[in-house]
Amino acid sequence: MGRDPRVDEYIEQAADFARPILTQLRALTHRALPGAEEAIKWGMPHFLVRGKNVAGMAAFKAHCTFVVHGDGRQGDAMGQFGRITAVGDLPPEGELIEKLQAAQARVLEKGTALKRAAPRAPKPEIPMPEDFAAALAAAPAAQGHYDAFSSSQRREYLEWITEAKTQTTRARRMAQAAEWISEGKRRNWKYERC
Repeated sequence: MGRDPRVDEYIEQAADFARPILTQLRALTHRALPGAEEAIKWGMPHFLVRGKNVAGMAAFKAHCTFVVHGDGRQGDAMGQFGRITAVGDLPPEGELIEKLQAAQARVLEKGTALKRAAPRAPKPEIPMPEDFAAALAAAPAAQGHYDAFSSSQRREYLEWITEAKTQTTRARRMAQAAEWISEGKRRNWKYERC
């Protein structure tokens, strides 16, 4: 069990109401995660397994928080357990241990405590509008660059053109797109870092 003297100092400097909460959370975390290391990250105590964040705690003026990484955010406070103002506000010990051990298992299995979301299905292909295809065909440089763009880069131009509400706007966007594409510029080139 790797204790960090900076965590001792953090707890000592916390408000009177916070010290027993932080002490309890620290002890419970070490019981749930034998061998966990401590560190100060983002100015607050964290508990790590194999160098990866599993949980963290913090004390504020009027409350404490406890976060189990990868467990999602609930409530109006930083952690999943709301604003903790007394030891009695802590969730049942079994619940905390279960969440901590689940996060540790994710670290050991996947290298991170974060839960991975299911992969998103690719967006459906946007059909090439005939008038835009004609505009590109009329500018060979534009057609060449457009064909070399990735599917997401082509999609950005197609969305911009097909989402126009009026024919005037659509025509203006197609002319602008043909000019930019002829120069090899992606749709949002103005916002890209040089």
